[in-house]
Amino acid sequence: MDLNGKKILLGVTGGISAYKSVTLLRLLQKQGAEIRVVMTDASTEFVGPLTFASLTRFPVYTSKELAESSPFRHIDYPRWADLFLIVPCSANTLAKLVHGLADDPVSLCFMAATCPKWVAPAMNSAMYASVAVQNNLRMLKNFENVQVLEASAGFLACGEEGPGRLIEPEEILNRLLVFAENVNPVFKGKKVLISAGRTREAIDTVRYISNSSSGKTAVALASVFLESGFSVTVVKGQMEAEFPPGVQIVSVESALDMHSQIMALASDFDVIVHAAAVADFRPKMVSDKKIKGSSSLLQIELEPNPNILRETVKQKKNGQVIVGFALETDDFEANAIEKLEKSGADLLVLNTPVAKNSGFGFDQVSYALLFDAKRIPPLKMNSKKQLAKEVLDFIKQAWTSSDDFTELHNA
Repeated sequence: MDLNGKKILLGVTGGISAYKSVTLLRLLQKQGAEIRVVMTDASTEFVGPLTFASLTRFPVYTSKELAESSPFRHIDYPRWADLFLIVPCSANTLAKLVHGLADDPVSLCFMAATCPKWVAPAMNSAMYASVAVQNNLRMLKNFENVQVLEASAGFLACGEEGPGRLIEPEEILNRLLVFAENVNPVFKGKKVLISAGRTREAIDTVRYISNSSSGKTAVALASVFLESGFSVTVVKGQMEAEFPPGVQIVSVESALDMHSQIMALASDFDVIVHAAAVADFRPKMVSDKKIKGSSSLLQIELEPNPNILRETVKQKKNGQVIVGFALETDDFEANAIEKLEKSGADLLVLNTPVAKNSGFGFDQVSYALLFDAKRIPPLKMNSKKQLAKEVLDFIKQAWTSSDDFTELHNA
């Protein structure tokens, strides 16, 4: 599927990478999209409005128009658009978007737009890494209907090398094509909350209890949901795998931290997927200094952590779908059935990381999807991306079918 007939408003802000917006515009036009352009004053110092006007055959909205021919362009253009892209987005404009300032055409259109908004920041590495910019990026990711296309690392116009480089126009196009291909009307405007990674339970100031979860399954889930049109938020512990741009991330340390964050957020989401490897127990007492190695008879008393899956099920709202994970190394079926029945989850993903080259840290795993304790499908080896797609298929059927998902089970 292409972008034929889609109406895209392209916002351009100040920065040397503004010239890449011309390339992006042409790529979008080749896909059949109709483009209109809005510019800040700073961006016109890098690329002239006449360039964009000539390519789009539409007036370019600049600050000059605020006092001239079209005083309502800041409402008309966003209302016309199916999508608002801000490429590139400077640090200054980023701050305006986050804090509700609207004193130039781009920030005015952002505030008035109700369509999906994609923002691609670009700036010097030191600016990009600054506390202010990183805080603003985190806040913007929490905005409804906003995707942040994280800057990449590479050589910058200033001669330095590092993060802050504008994501390439070809990559932006590819992500738009994937988005257009996978958006399902069933998922339009839906939000998913995913737990990810591993928790760490402190023993003393330097030691902790944890596990080997890499977070790859959660990344596969986040990617599939994002590509299908969901707004994706992740509450994550420690992990090695990295999430794609557009995922909103909340970082935590312990099981109690994860419990607190998920319970506070759960009611705002249509789907909750518990993919994190959460520690079942934590030390009852935590030493405020390093425990010496000479303590040969050291005993650690443990106490249970909250069962986050069960607690979200107890507070489940109408229409919400809750997915749990059961990692088992023996008695797979019996243990999974028990967890499905006790938790009350709509779907339980049984995964068994015992086969060679699968499970923790690998891209494939042995798994089965359970939603009926009386009918246990056989385990199968497949990629974690395919597992994620099957979870999404289940959710789609949960919202569109009343047949208790028999078709999915027999697939």
